[in-house]
Amino acid sequence: MDNKPQNAIVIAAFGTTYDSTLASLLDIKSSMQTRYPNTEVRLAFTSNFIRKKWHKRATDKTYIAEHQNVPATLYNVKNVLGTLADLQDLGFSNIVVQPTHLTHGEEYMDTKAIVDALADIETIKPKFKPFKRLALGRPLLGTWGVKYPYHQDIHSLAIALKDDVAQAKLQNRALVYMGHGNEHLSTGLYKEFEIEMNKMYPQVKTFVGLVEGFPDLNNIVMQIESQHVTSIMLRPLMIVAGDHANNDMAGDEKDSWKTVLTTLGINVNTVLEGLGEKPAVQAIFIQHANDAANDLGIQLN
Repeated sequence: MDNKPQNAIVIAAFGTTYDSTLASLLDIKSSMQTRYPNTEVRLAFTSNFIRKKWHKRATDKTYIAEHQNVPATLYNVKNVLGTLADLQDLGFSNIVVQPTHLTHGEEYMDTKAIVDALADIETIKPKFKPFKRLALGRPLLGTWGVKYPYHQDIHSLAIALKDDVAQAKLQNRALVYMGHGNEHLSTGLYKEFEIEMNKMYPQVKTFVGLVEGFPDLNNIVMQIESQHVTSIMLRPLMIVAGDHANNDMAGDEKDSWKTVLTTLGINVNTVLEGLGEKPAVQAIFIQHANDAANDLGIQLN
Protein backbone atom coordinates (compact mmCIF):
# COMPACT_ATOMS: atom_id res chain seq x y z
CA MET A 1 0.00 0.00 0.00
CA ASP A 2 1.46 3.41 -0.97
CA ASN A 3 1.67 6.52 1.19
CA LYS A 4 -1.54 7.98 -0.23
CA PRO A 5 -4.29 8.03 2.44
CA GLN A 6 -6.64 5.11 1.89
CA ASN A 7 -10.39 5.40 2.34
CA ALA A 8 -12.67 2.89 4.07
CA ILE A 9 -16.20 2.50 5.41
CA VAL A 10 -17.12 0.64 8.59
CA ILE A 11 -20.77 -0.42 8.85
CA ALA A 12 -21.50 -0.50 12.57
CA ALA A 13 -24.44 -2.77 13.38
CA PHE A 14 -25.74 -4.11 16.67
CA GLY A 15 -25.53 -7.55 15.02
CA THR A 16 -27.62 -10.70 15.05
CA THR A 17 -27.17 -14.33 16.09
CA TYR A 18 -29.81 -15.48 13.59
CA ASP A 19 -28.06 -16.68 10.45
CA SER A 20 -31.42 -16.54 8.67
CA THR A 21 -31.55 -12.76 9.18
CA LEU A 22 -27.99 -11.96 8.19
CA ALA A 23 -29.21 -10.84 4.77
CA SER A 24 -30.34 -7.52 6.26
CA LEU A 25 -26.78 -6.62 7.26
CA LEU A 26 -24.96 -8.31 4.41
CA ASP A 27 -27.23 -6.58 1.89
CA ILE A 28 -26.40 -3.18 3.39
CA LYS A 29 -22.69 -4.00 3.16
CA SER A 30 -23.07 -5.30 -0.39
CA SER A 31 -25.01 -2.21 -1.51
CA MET A 32 -22.40 0.07 0.04
CA GLN A 33 -19.60 -1.84 -1.67
CA THR A 34 -21.43 -1.70 -5.01
CA ARG A 35 -21.87 2.06 -4.66
CA TYR A 36 -18.19 2.53 -3.73
CA PRO A 37 -16.31 -0.32 -5.46
CA ASN A 38 -12.86 1.18 -4.82
CA THR A 39 -13.43 1.75 -1.11
CA GLU A 40 -12.79 -0.89 1.55
CA VAL A 41 -16.06 -1.77 3.30
CA ARG A 42 -16.14 -3.74 6.55
CA LEU A 43 -18.83 -4.86 8.98
CA ALA A 44 -18.55 -4.42 12.77
CA PHE A 45 -20.91 -5.60 15.53
CA THR A 46 -21.41 -3.41 18.59
CA SER A 47 -22.97 -6.16 20.75
CA ASN A 48 -20.46 -8.02 22.92
CA PHE A 49 -22.85 -10.95 23.35
CA ILE A 50 -23.44 -11.37 19.63
CA ARG A 51 -19.74 -11.18 18.73
CA LYS A 52 -18.89 -13.82 21.33
CA LYS A 53 -21.62 -16.04 19.90
CA TRP A 54 -20.06 -15.88 16.43
CA HIS A 55 -16.55 -16.36 17.79
CA LYS A 56 -17.71 -19.53 19.56
CA ARG A 57 -19.25 -20.80 16.33
CA ALA A 58 -15.87 -20.40 14.63
CA THR A 59 -14.77 -23.66 16.28
CA ASP A 60 -18.03 -25.49 15.57
CA LYS A 61 -17.28 -27.40 12.38
CA THR A 62 -20.80 -28.83 12.23
CA TYR A 63 -22.39 -25.39 12.40
CA ILE A 64 -20.06 -24.04 9.71
CA ALA A 65 -20.78 -26.99 7.42
CA GLU A 66 -24.53 -26.54 7.84
CA HIS A 67 -24.45 -22.77 7.26
CA GLN A 68 -22.63 -22.23 4.02
CA ASN A 69 -24.41 -18.89 3.61
CA VAL A 70 -22.41 -17.36 6.46
CA PRO A 71 -19.30 -15.46 5.29
CA ALA A 72 -16.09 -16.77 6.86
CA THR A 73 -15.18 -13.26 8.06
CA LEU A 74 -18.24 -13.17 10.30
CA TYR A 75 -16.81 -15.79 12.64
CA ASN A 76 -14.12 -13.27 13.60
CA VAL A 77 -16.29 -10.16 13.54
CA LYS A 78 -14.97 -7.34 15.72
CA ASN A 79 -16.41 -4.28 17.39
CA VAL A 80 -16.00 -0.78 15.96
CA LEU A 81 -12.78 -0.12 17.87
CA GLY A 82 -11.18 -3.38 16.73
CA THR A 83 -12.27 -2.89 13.14
CA LEU A 84 -10.88 0.65 13.05
CA ALA A 85 -7.62 -0.58 14.58
CA ASP A 86 -7.28 -3.24 11.86
CA LEU A 87 -7.88 -0.67 9.12
CA GLN A 88 -5.47 1.81 10.65
CA ASP A 89 -2.81 -0.89 10.88
CA LEU A 90 -3.25 -1.51 7.15
CA GLY A 91 -2.77 2.16 6.33
CA PHE A 92 -6.36 3.35 6.01
CA SER A 93 -6.45 6.89 7.41
CA ASN A 94 -9.72 8.29 6.02
CA ILE A 95 -12.64 6.31 7.39
CA VAL A 96 -16.40 6.74 7.57
CA VAL A 97 -18.23 4.84 10.29
CA GLN A 98 -21.85 4.37 9.22
CA PRO A 99 -24.10 2.99 11.98
CA THR A 100 -27.24 1.04 11.15
CA HIS A 101 -28.97 2.24 14.31
CA LEU A 102 -32.40 3.83 13.91
CA THR A 103 -31.97 6.72 16.33
CA HIS A 104 -29.45 8.67 18.37
CA GLY A 105 -29.89 6.23 21.25
CA GLU A 106 -27.55 4.28 23.51
CA GLU A 107 -25.79 2.23 20.83
CA TYR A 108 -25.29 5.23 18.57
CA MET A 109 -24.01 7.37 21.46
CA ASP A 110 -21.43 4.73 22.39
CA THR A 111 -20.29 4.49 18.78
CA LYS A 112 -20.06 8.28 18.57
CA ALA A 113 -17.96 8.39 21.74
CA ILE A 114 -15.44 5.96 20.22
CA VAL A 115 -15.25 7.81 16.90
CA ASP A 116 -14.94 11.23 18.55
CA ALA A 117 -12.20 10.04 20.89
CA LEU A 118 -10.13 8.47 18.12
CA ALA A 119 -10.58 11.49 15.87
CA ASP A 120 -9.24 13.75 18.63
CA ILE A 121 -5.96 11.85 19.04
CA GLU A 122 -3.01 14.15 18.38
CA THR A 123 0.65 13.15 18.09
CA ILE A 124 3.87 15.14 18.46
CA LYS A 125 4.56 14.61 14.79
CA PRO A 126 1.37 15.09 12.71
CA LYS A 127 2.39 12.35 10.29
CA PHE A 128 1.96 9.78 13.06
CA LYS A 129 -1.61 10.80 13.82
CA PRO A 130 -3.50 7.47 13.54
CA PHE A 131 -6.40 8.85 11.51
CA LYS A 132 -6.33 11.75 9.10
CA ARG A 133 -10.11 12.00 8.86
CA LEU A 134 -12.64 9.94 10.83
CA ALA A 135 -16.31 10.61 10.15
CA LEU A 136 -19.55 9.31 11.66
CA GLY A 137 -22.73 8.97 9.62
CA ARG A 138 -26.08 9.75 11.20
CA PRO A 139 -28.62 7.07 12.17
CA LEU A 140 -31.58 6.10 10.02
CA LEU A 141 -34.01 8.57 11.59
CA GLY A 142 -31.37 11.28 11.84
CA THR A 143 -29.98 13.29 14.73
CA TRP A 144 -29.97 16.91 15.88
CA GLY A 145 -28.39 19.64 13.80
CA VAL A 146 -29.35 22.19 11.18
CA LYS A 147 -27.43 20.89 8.16
CA TYR A 148 -29.38 17.63 7.97
CA PRO A 149 -32.77 18.23 9.66
CA TYR A 150 -33.98 14.98 11.19
CA HIS A 151 -37.47 15.64 9.84
CA GLN A 152 -36.07 15.02 6.37
CA ASP A 153 -34.65 11.68 7.48
CA ILE A 154 -38.02 10.70 8.96
CA HIS A 155 -39.60 11.66 5.65
CA SER A 156 -37.05 9.59 3.71
CA LEU A 157 -37.75 6.48 5.78
CA ALA A 158 -41.50 6.91 5.33
CA ILE A 159 -40.98 7.02 1.57
CA ALA A 160 -38.81 3.89 1.77
CA LEU A 161 -41.65 1.97 3.44
CA LYS A 162 -44.30 2.60 0.79
CA ASP A 163 -44.37 -1.10 -0.14
CA ASP A 164 -45.31 -2.01 3.45
CA VAL A 165 -48.27 0.33 3.20
CA ALA A 166 -49.30 -1.08 -0.17
CA GLN A 167 -49.19 -4.63 1.20
CA ALA A 168 -51.27 -3.68 4.25
CA LYS A 169 -53.80 -1.86 2.08
CA LEU A 170 -54.11 -4.86 -0.22
CA GLN A 171 -55.03 -7.00 2.78
CA ASN A 172 -57.26 -4.31 4.28
CA ARG A 173 -55.16 -4.12 7.44
CA ALA A 174 -53.74 -1.40 9.63
CA LEU A 175 -49.94 -1.33 9.86
CA VAL A 176 -48.28 -1.83 13.26
CA TYR A 177 -44.51 -1.51 13.67
CA MET A 178 -42.52 -2.74 16.65
CA GLY A 179 -39.33 -0.80 17.27
CA HIS A 180 -36.74 -1.40 19.97
CA GLY A 181 -36.47 2.04 21.58
CA ASN A 182 -34.27 2.71 24.61
CA GLU A 183 -34.50 3.62 28.28
CA HIS A 184 -31.97 6.46 28.22
CA LEU A 185 -33.34 9.08 25.82
CA SER A 186 -36.69 10.37 24.67
CA THR A 187 -38.29 8.05 22.13
CA GLY A 188 -40.62 10.76 20.82
CA LEU A 189 -38.87 10.42 17.47
CA TYR A 190 -40.84 7.22 16.86
CA LYS A 191 -44.08 9.07 17.49
CA GLU A 192 -43.03 11.69 14.96
CA PHE A 193 -42.34 8.90 12.49
CA GLU A 194 -45.82 7.47 13.13
CA ILE A 195 -47.34 10.90 12.45
CA GLU A 196 -45.36 11.21 9.22
CA MET A 197 -46.52 7.79 8.02
CA ASN A 198 -50.17 8.63 8.65
CA LYS A 199 -49.75 12.00 6.96
CA MET A 200 -48.07 10.47 3.91
CA TYR A 201 -50.34 7.40 3.69
CA PRO A 202 -53.78 8.34 5.07
CA GLN A 203 -55.31 5.32 3.33
CA VAL A 204 -53.71 2.96 5.90
CA LYS A 205 -53.61 3.56 9.63
CA THR A 206 -50.07 3.18 10.99
CA PHE A 207 -49.11 2.63 14.64
CA VAL A 208 -45.58 2.50 16.08
CA GLY A 209 -44.79 0.89 19.43
CA LEU A 210 -41.56 0.04 21.24
CA VAL A 211 -40.05 -2.75 23.31
CA GLU A 212 -38.43 -0.08 25.52
CA GLY A 213 -39.73 3.43 26.07
CA PHE A 214 -42.82 5.24 24.82
CA PRO A 215 -45.11 4.37 23.12
CA ASP A 216 -45.23 0.79 24.39
CA LEU A 217 -47.58 -2.10 23.61
CA ASN A 218 -50.18 -0.85 26.09
CA ASN A 219 -50.32 2.44 24.20
CA ILE A 220 -50.72 0.58 20.90
CA VAL A 221 -53.59 -1.48 22.34
CA MET A 222 -55.39 1.66 23.53
CA GLN A 223 -55.04 3.30 20.11
CA ILE A 224 -56.17 0.21 18.21
CA GLU A 225 -59.20 -0.29 20.44
CA SER A 226 -60.20 3.39 20.39
CA GLN A 227 -60.04 3.41 16.59
CA HIS A 228 -61.91 0.10 16.31
CA VAL A 229 -59.15 -1.60 14.32
CA THR A 230 -59.80 -5.34 13.90
CA SER A 231 -57.11 -6.46 11.46
CA ILE A 232 -53.42 -5.54 11.43
CA MET A 233 -50.12 -6.29 9.74
CA LEU A 234 -47.39 -6.53 12.39
CA ARG A 235 -43.83 -5.78 11.29
CA PRO A 236 -40.50 -5.02 13.01
CA LEU A 237 -39.20 -1.46 12.76
CA MET A 238 -35.70 -2.85 13.11
CA ILE A 239 -32.81 -3.34 10.73
CA VAL A 240 -32.76 -7.07 11.46
CA ALA A 241 -35.74 -9.29 12.18
CA GLY A 242 -33.84 -11.12 14.91
CA ASP A 243 -34.57 -12.12 18.49
CA HIS A 244 -37.00 -9.31 19.33
CA ALA A 245 -38.95 -9.78 16.11
CA ASN A 246 -39.11 -13.58 16.37
CA ASN A 247 -39.92 -13.72 20.08
CA ASP A 248 -41.20 -10.41 21.52
CA MET A 249 -43.20 -9.60 18.40
CA ALA A 250 -44.16 -12.82 16.63
CA GLY A 251 -43.57 -15.47 19.31
CA ASP A 252 -46.20 -17.77 20.78
CA GLU A 253 -45.53 -16.76 24.39
CA LYS A 254 -48.43 -15.16 26.24
CA ASP A 255 -46.69 -11.75 26.44
CA SER A 256 -45.66 -11.50 22.79
CA TRP A 257 -47.27 -8.72 20.76
CA LYS A 258 -48.91 -11.21 18.43
CA THR A 259 -50.44 -13.19 21.30
CA VAL A 260 -51.61 -10.15 23.24
CA LEU A 261 -53.25 -8.59 20.19
CA THR A 262 -54.77 -11.87 19.02
CA THR A 263 -56.24 -12.46 22.48
CA LEU A 264 -58.02 -9.12 22.15
CA GLY A 265 -59.76 -10.44 19.05
CA ILE A 266 -57.56 -8.72 16.50
CA ASN A 267 -56.62 -10.59 13.33
CA VAL A 268 -52.80 -10.42 13.18
CA ASN A 269 -50.56 -11.10 10.21
CA THR A 270 -46.88 -10.99 11.21
CA VAL A 271 -44.15 -10.23 8.67
CA LEU A 272 -40.58 -11.07 9.69
CA GLU A 273 -38.59 -8.76 7.45
CA GLY A 274 -35.79 -6.49 8.62
CA LEU A 275 -35.58 -2.95 7.29
CA GLY A 276 -32.05 -3.71 6.10
CA GLU A 277 -33.43 -6.02 3.43
CA LYS A 278 -35.10 -3.11 1.67
CA PRO A 279 -33.02 -1.50 -1.12
CA ALA A 280 -34.64 1.87 -0.35
CA VAL A 281 -33.40 1.70 3.26
CA GLN A 282 -29.94 0.63 2.10
CA ALA A 283 -29.90 3.72 -0.11
CA ILE A 284 -30.56 5.93 2.92
CA PHE A 285 -27.53 4.54 4.73
CA ILE A 286 -25.42 5.06 1.62
CA GLN A 287 -26.56 8.69 1.48
CA HIS A 288 -25.80 9.21 5.17
CA ALA A 289 -22.30 7.78 4.72
CA ASN A 290 -21.78 10.01 1.69
CA ASP A 291 -22.92 13.09 3.62
CA ALA A 292 -20.51 12.32 6.48
CA ALA A 293 -17.65 11.79 4.03
CA ASN A 294 -18.33 15.02 2.17
CA ASP A 295 -18.45 16.99 5.42
CA LEU A 296 -14.85 15.98 6.18
CA GLY A 297 -13.53 15.99 2.63
CA ILE A 298 -13.28 12.19 2.31
CA GLN A 299 -13.58 11.02 -1.27
CA LEU A 300 -15.46 7.73 -1.51
CA ASN A 301 -15.24 6.01 -4.87
